[in-house]
Amino acid sequence: MKNRFLIVCLLVSFTSIYSQDITGKWFGVLKMNKIELRINMNIVKTDSVYSSTMDSPDQGAKGIFVDSTEFKDSHFRFKIMKGNIEFKGVYTADNLIKGEFIQRGTSIPLEFGRVEFGLAEKRKPQDPIQPYPYYSEEVKFKNKKEGISLAGTLTLPSKKGKFPVVVLISGSGSQNRDEEILGHKPFLVLSDYLTRNGVGVLRFDDRGSFKSEGDYKSSTTQDFAEDVDAAIQYLMKRKEVDKKKVGLIGHSEGGVIAPIVAARSKNISFIVLMAGSAIPGGDLLLLQQELIGRSQGVSEENLSMIKTMNKGAYAIMSANKDTSLLKIELTNYYQPILQDEEMVELYVSQLSSPWMSNFIVYDPRIVLSQIKCPVLALNGEKDLQVPSKVNLESIRSILEINGNSDFTIKEIPSLNHLFQECETGSVAEYSSIEQTISPMVLAIISNWIKSK
Repeated sequence: MKNRFLIVCLLVSFTSIYSQDITGKWFGVLKMNKIELRINMNIVKTDSVYSSTMDSPDQGAKGIFVDSTEFKDSHFRFKIMKGNIEFKGVYTADNLIKGEFIQRGTSIPLEFGRVEFGLAEKRKPQDPIQPYPYYSEEVKFKNKKEGISLAGTLTLPSKKGKFPVVVLISGSGSQNRDEEILGHKPFLVLSDYLTRNGVGVLRFDDRGSFKSEGDYKSSTTQDFAEDVDAAIQYLMKRKEVDKKKVGLIGHSEGGVIAPIVAARSKNISFIVLMAGSAIPGGDLLLLQQELIGRSQGVSEENLSMIKTMNKGAYAIMSANKDTSLLKIELTNYYQPILQDEEMVELYVSQLSSPWMSNFIVYDPRIVLSQIKCPVLALNGEKDLQVPSKVNLESIRSILEINGNSDFTIKEIPSLNHLFQECETGSVAEYSSIEQTISPMVLAIISNWIKSK
């Protein structure tokens, strides 16, 4: 009788386990200090094999490839090698997955549910509220060279008339037209301010992101510049655009892209560089790693070790343009240093990606030296991603040597990389700051454009 009871219990247990269906969408919020990031999982099952992708809406990332997805005996686990990310959790009776999100040794509690979570505050104080007192139009334009359609929003002070117009160029990472990050929408705030002050704005989703076609993962800075070329060509066909007053505003990597486009186009009247780098890519990354690491409490000894290690890798990349050989050389370089196969694979995968391998060897000073149109270069004094003083000095020196006398360079006190008023400039502050862009910066950009 006892044996029969045991068999019945086992059957009930197995039935319960195998009736669990984790396929479909799961939603969670990752909470780190004062930062909140939505993390969404999309799980499918083919035969008996699970696979998934991850979305990080607040960072503008969608469809992130998950290397392994496992679900067995109520235990759910996934790994993303590229980000050194792992999740270990348990499917509970109340239809939740509770566990730990682990990245580079740091473990953070994370709970997934079937109902989408919102962040504590979705709308920031500077986000404009509809109806807008200006004309706004959803638009699409073609990058004919790539054969892709790009989607965006064109805002104009009025439906009738001719106006100066700028194209907004987002920073690195897959971005939507609002350059949405950590609950902030910098390009929505900037475009609203400019349009209310008489300047039209075209902002668009990065290729392969949101409503734009194309392959983001295989693209480089130069590819994104071609998308901006396509945006300019589109504006040249609009009757509302003053063709003599078309400019570019680039933030971060966008500030690297803007000079590339301006150097080869006669249609660009001016450019605005918002933390746009004039530092070679590899050198910039080394500076970033040092400043951000120090802000996170990494010891000086470890910072020195990291700098030496990465400097050696970047030197290999500068000397070797063949991707297949590059992977072999980087693997041989990292193996004796890291002595961890997964970490070596992660580093090599990141550095040999099309965007990173191009960015590290690219020197933005070369194309900046060709710029003849007016330039406004802005940097926040507490920017840890594009260090202000060394960057602005480089821009000033290049433009002076080039003979470009129409430029304005401003280092703005107490602002970070996103041009928020801040305490330390740390990346950890970005989401906790209510301000999206300093009003001073908005006014500087608007007044400078209207003076041209």
